[in-house]
Amino acid sequence: MAAHDELDGPFAKRYVALGDSFTEGVGDIDPSSPNGVRGWADRVAAQLIENDDSWGYANLAIRGKKFQQVLDEQLDAAIALSPTLVTFYAGGNDILRPVVNLDGIMERYRWALQKLVDSGARVVVFTGFDSGKAPMFRATRGRTAIYNEYVRKFVEDLDLDLVDFWHMKQFQDWRYWDPDRMHLGIEGHILMAKEVLKVLGEKDGIDEPELQDPPVSSLPGRIFAEAVWTKDYFYPWVKRRVAGRSSGDNMSNKYPKLTHRIW
Repeated sequence: MAAHDELDGPFAKRYVALGDSFTEGVGDIDPSSPNGVRGWADRVAAQLIENDDSWGYANLAIRGKKFQQVLDEQLDAAIALSPTLVTFYAGGNDILRPVVNLDGIMERYRWALQKLVDSGARVVVFTGFDSGKAPMFRATRGRTAIYNEYVRKFVEDLDLDLVDFWHMKQFQDWRYWDPDRMHLGIEGHILMAKEVLKVLGEKDGIDEPELQDPPVSSLPGRIFAEAVWTKDYFYPWVKRRVAGRSSGDNMSNKYPKLTHRIW
């Protein structure tokens, strides 16, 4: 029986995903899915349900959310669902801001992880991506490295599971990314789902992503592509930041309640 045909609850196992655009699934375009995106977390949940139909799934992540917003809007809601498994990633949008109190964020990060552990859930966290080869984000590489050191310490202290995005060098291939260069594309979300399932020790029946051959581009073509990207993606991103707006404003959680129905 397909995942979306299953009846809702009660669930012996409960997976709840928290975070921002990374976990919501931005870049994995799917008009049939809530918010128009699928993403690695949905793909992991579908595989878990296929492996064992006692799983239920909720995804509370919303694009554009800063760390404190994730805590304020998602943490208690997640714990109220009595999760047995939680994936948690937040802070990337803070790292991109001109000024950030990273030590303060990571102090609250540990507090949040402790609450999740105390709820009885198995907790999976992520290091940040190595942006050394991403021109737009190269300047934040040092911040991400500090963030990652905190995360690794939390994993050790609290006995968490780690998906080590920083060391997944295959993601340096831009064919895994959305044209906006900020989010994983469909192929990237598929690969990330497979990595998460590996960390969980779960059966993985997801097909390997198929990458298109990179286009051959002349220097004028590359210059034109950069100009198009700047106009279509970079300027709108900067404009939202200056105006204090977020891409997630007025958006709802994809799956706020536990469900088998993953479209």
